Amino acid sequence: MATYVTLVNFTDQGIRNVKDTTNRLTAFRGMAEGLGVSLKSAYYTVGQFDMVITLEGSDEAITTAMLKVSSLGNVRSQTLRAFSADEMKAMLAKMPS
Repeated sequence: MATYVTLVNFTDQGIRNVKDTTNRLTAFRGMAEGLGVSLKSAYYTVGQFDMVITLEGSDEAITTAMLKVSSLGNVRSQTLRAFSADEMKAMLAKMPS
């Protein structure tokens, strides 16, 4: 399974309805699980981004989940593929000398 880190910002609509954000997160978790995506962590943050979430699943399932949540209009996101130290070590071992 692939790991992704997603940086989330509220849209104007999302911040107007910020009191619903934890309910929206619960709904997102259920929708994502239905697609085979595991929401590993979700943090509300202060600074450049409003939330940081980590997800595990197939590339297609995570893309589908992020397209669905974005289409609702409450958030915009930047999603980054993440690699563990062991995954990076394996990739580096494949590099030609």
